[in-house]
Amino acid sequence: MKCMYCGCSDSKVIDSRATEDGLSIRRRRECSECGRRFTTYETIETTPILVIKSSGMREVFDENKIKNGIIKSCEKRPVPMYKIDKLIDDIKKQIYNSLDQEVTSKQIGEMVMEGLRDIDEVAYVRFASVYRSFKDVSSFMKELEKLIKK
Repeated sequence: MKCMYCGCSDSKVIDSRATEDGLSIRRRRECSECGRRFTTYETIETTPILVIKSSGMREVFDENKIKNGIIKSCEKRPVPMYKIDKLIDDIKKQIYNSLDQEVTSKQIGEMVMEGLRDIDEVAYVRFASVYRSFKDVSSFMKELEKLIKK
């Protein structure tokens, strides 16, 4: 790591500790040449995941879009926020653990529906009604029958 003051590439680590969020490590360093101290942060480098939309367009994976959809479907339901956050974390882990750099919006939608089915059936039906774009009552009833069977 180059010293920001003199440009020397030799420094020693004086102190290391995890940041509050636990996602990076803060290192306090001292330059071997000029003796000045500076701080660096070490984080995990992730490859961006692209979402393939139904139109064929690709966009960068954004967990906030999932969160907003789940919150909308859970509106006025007794679903605590920690369960929503856990579902989002589980979906993110599934996506990153697949080792694929691309995932379809259909796969993400199915993951959300699977998770919501376990959390709250009404939220599941709400999400499914928007996600599956039910055209009529019979298609809606088919989805309800699937839920009842499970």
